[in-house]
Amino acid sequence: MVPQFIAAGAALPAREIQHNGGMISPRALALAQTLVRMNTVSSNSNLELIHFVRDELKRLGVASRLTYSADRSKANLFATLGSGKPAGVILSGHTDTVPWDGQDWTLDPLSGQVQDGRLYGRGSADMKSFIALALAHAQDFLEGPAPFAVHFAFSYDEEVGCFGVRELIADMKDAGVHPLACIIGEPTGMVPAIAHKGVYRYRCCVRGKEAHSSLTPQSVNAIEMAARVIGKLRDMAEGFERHEPRYEGFDVPFSTASVGQFHGGIADNVVPRDAEFRYEFRDLPTADASVMQKEVVAHALSLQSAMKKVAPEAGFRFETICEVPSFLGSAQDPVTQLALRLSGESGTTLVGFGSEAGLFRQSGISTVVCGPGSIVQAHQSDEYVSLEQLARCEAFMQGLAAAPALA
Repeated sequence: MVPQFIAAGAALPAREIQHNGGMISPRALALAQTLVRMNTVSSNSNLELIHFVRDELKRLGVASRLTYSADRSKANLFATLGSGKPAGVILSGHTDTVPWDGQDWTLDPLSGQVQDGRLYGRGSADMKSFIALALAHAQDFLEGPAPFAVHFAFSYDEEVGCFGVRELIADMKDAGVHPLACIIGEPTGMVPAIAHKGVYRYRCCVRGKEAHSSLTPQSVNAIEMAARVIGKLRDMAEGFERHEPRYEGFDVPFSTASVGQFHGGIADNVVPRDAEFRYEFRDLPTADASVMQKEVVAHALSLQSAMKKVAPEAGFRFETICEVPSFLGSAQDPVTQLALRLSGESGTTLVGFGSEAGLFRQSGISTVVCGPGSIVQAHQSDEYVSLEQLARCEAFMQGLAAAPALA
């Protein structure tokens, strides 16, 4: 019989809902520092970190499944602690970080320095500390009384489009692993988050026809055609703000559209042949970004016939950069109730940032987002996570290892 999570109103031992007096264990802190000191910016390999975790688990007799990127420079790791128990809870985290180029750091981004009650360094909040705390309690998950397995799922390339986790989920299914639930340790201040927006990014490439700027009727100005599509995106964004039903709880309670990059033109007196821009939608869980994208493409196609009358080769080409689905869970989901009890929180939250939660949820796995630190510190100079937050997360891990379950 598959175990169920804690029934509503069931009590956990006190140590499972307290944050250990604000103290984190030396081993857990040392592991967090070790991972922060590894440079796993998305443009780099993450294999140093993945192999470190694999070797730590191997010492405990736990085998890891690695799934590699196409060039084998990066890998996901999936491991089961408590083999033989019914499939249980995934602890999920991404191993890559954003770069720090151009940021005004006062500390070495790879220092893993501890001062003033904080652990500093790139990835300290987003989200290597969660991975380190899970690893620090691997022995507890193996030996604890919880009647379900705990799975580690650590991915690559989350920051650039949640690419690695898709391979991880596919491999997990191929291996016949069917977890009950997933906890993603993105920085939520240890408050369980049950929803976030999607992130959909696209590139639009415009081909026109160049000419001397004194002969504009013989040309197709790629920048001007691109601007007409960008104007459409702006109209859509204003429409979302005016008309879309609000989803209260988000900082911005409606879907958004924005253009992030634009390139085009070679000289003031040359009508530009080429232009390119990138844009994104952040859609509410109740909206549909695919419909938004179809509206943009349809508008571009409506402009294309006039362009082709001047130059048959002129037109628009769209490319997908990333599609990260929105996430919508529930405060009543068993995994959310479990996270509430383990964190000691009385309520849930929504978050504005994207994560891998939507992909796990799409695969049929009940999911919640809950981890140490704040997104306000993530991606910033002098990124940090407080030791108090790490202590709370450590108590969460200890509680998970001892969590009772009802048949």
